Amino acid sequence: MPRHDEVSVFSVFPWLAPVKDEQMPRHIKNATLAGLREEADAKIRSTVESIIADVAKRGDAAVREMSERFDKWSPPRFRLSRDEIEVLVAKVAPQTIADIKFAQAQIRNFAEIQRASLRDVEVETLPGVVLGHRHIPVGNVGCYVPGGRYPMVASAHMSIVTARVAGVGHITACTPPNQGGPHPETIAAMHLGGADEIYVLGGVQAVAAMALGTVTFKPVDMLVGPGNAYVAEAKRQLYGRVGIDLFAGPTEILVIADDTADAEMCATDLLGQAEHGPTSPAVLLTTSEKLAHATIAEVDRQLTVLPTADVAGVAWRDFGEVILCGSEDEMIAEADRIAAEHVEVLTREPRRYLDCLKNYGALFLGPETNVSYGDKVIGTNHTLPTRGAARYTGGLWVGKFLKTCTYQEVRTPEASATIGEYCSRLCAIERFWGHKEQADLRVRRYRRNAAE
Repeated sequence: MPRHDEVSVFSVFPWLAPVKDEQMPRHIKNATLAGLREEADAKIRSTVESIIADVAKRGDAAVREMSERFDKWSPPRFRLSRDEIEVLVAKVAPQTIADIKFAQAQIRNFAEIQRASLRDVEVETLPGVVLGHRHIPVGNVGCYVPGGRYPMVASAHMSIVTARVAGVGHITACTPPNQGGPHPETIAAMHLGGADEIYVLGGVQAVAAMALGTVTFKPVDMLVGPGNAYVAEAKRQLYGRVGIDLFAGPTEILVIADDTADAEMCATDLLGQAEHGPTSPAVLLTTSEKLAHATIAEVDRQLTVLPTADVAGVAWRDFGEVILCGSEDEMIAEADRIAAEHVEVLTREPRRYLDCLKNYGALFLGPETNVSYGDKVIGTNHTLPTRGAARYTGGLWVGKFLKTCTYQEVRTPEASATIGEYCSRLCAIERFWGHKEQADLRVRRYRRNAAE
């Protein structure tokens, strides 16, 4: 592998560091980081911690002050009334309403199929011993729908619609102001998705208010939805007080391509995710050196015409990578090591990767599909693990809103006495004498009753 003077992406994402091996894939383009992520992360952590503490102490007053400071937004009330929602929805073009409804129908349909796959269980494991579990919806959920740089209409579908399918009792939804006020299309999506309360409020202050509660906000049990680095850090710090969907960082794309792929499609799909933000990794993994160089050239060309090139270009410069592999097996191993959020497969046999890959947020098989479909409309959820978290978790889905809770019932004295004898001996090994007495009491009582 050639030497590079640039700061390696592995210094920022250490879990991506490759194992030293003579057959290690070769970088055609390395990520060159514009700054030290660790230092930036420390500043974000400190800022978020102070905002959360302020909201916890001063409640609504702190929320309003932060909204004024960060978003220049201080309406008479942050929650939209039913009349205000109707006025905003009426501003949305009929075709856009139809498109939103179509997208939500796809997300709802797939979520319902997923929900149907989750079954309650009750089984008699021994004579007189019944065990089971129930899938119980979370009671109150706070859905954050981002909208700072771009109004993320689709995020309303992904969180609110999915929570509603799961049977969540109450859904509070927050989205920041966009260009000085509520974004009508986003509000329409939140309303049509089934939100019970809609607030035009963004940032850490919104997430903290939903989690901690104020006079205005009833505290929720769980926070879901994507957001910028500050929102993601707020969810991390609030985890434990409330549940969260997952820890998420800047969005990522990994394109896996062989010599059947073309540079235009590879470049288009890489930049399509890079435009999310200046720290969004975009990686091409290929067995074709010709495609590798052609894609780099094509990215440069597209950046001269892409309207969001000011963002995508920085992401590509600082976090873009092109990695050349010696074989398809090597690409599979490298992809699993990277564990990217979005993995797009442009090869002769895309479904081989479905069979072989283990670490990814979502998989997009073949040139006819792409990450944008998943982000906006196809039906799977776009809130996915980043920064290598796909090694241990999947993304947001209907099951995230369900608590799988077990129960036990011993229906006969004989069964209780039998289990009790085993339990008593096992408790004695651990010297848990109070536990042992719970078992012994039932052995004495029910073994005697059974004998009688």
